[in-house]
Amino acid sequence: MQTNFFRQIAKMNLTGDLQLTIRPTQDNRFVISVLLNNEQCGDEARKLIPPLNLRGTAEDLDNGFFENVATPMQTASGLMVDMDAYMKQVEEAKMKSAMEKEKADREKKEKEARDKKYNEALQKAEEFEKEGKYKEAWSALPKASDFPENAEHIRKKQDEYERHFAPSLFSETNNDNVES
Repeated sequence: MQTNFFRQIAKMNLTGDLQLTIRPTQDNRFVISVLLNNEQCGDEARKLIPPLNLRGTAEDLDNGFFENVATPMQTASGLMVDMDAYMKQVEEAKMKSAMEKEKADREKKEKEARDKKYNEALQKAEEFEKEGKYKEAWSALPKASDFPENAEHIRKKQDEYERHFAPSLFSETNNDNVES
């Protein structure tokens, strides 16, 4: 006797383990429970898919088993494959989100460190300025090339300090010490 049972199962192209439970009843009928289980699917909701139960005589089941099983099992198989793909995408999104958050945190820390370095240099220059040490103040200023967002402010401070380096020939000077 030759059957084509397994060829019919192969035609369904299911992903996962097909579990069949066949239980005879007292009135020469059968109860068939068909469950598709896909362990590769990471979503626990797959466990909520109930088994498909068929009841009938041996002749009824021989004649209509695959017609009644194929579509629901293919649907369940597709659903679990989609659920697995969805879970993988969710995990990927979480990882990218974590990477983006980490990147934003790192950029924030770098910006804070740059701002701190800039403010410390500016404060040091102002301390020298208060002491009248304009050359040291000029040297203590942060470099405009290192802080392009503050370049204009740095240049103004440099110009201000340079005015104190040496007296200009064209500026008015107080000649109280010159005798006439």
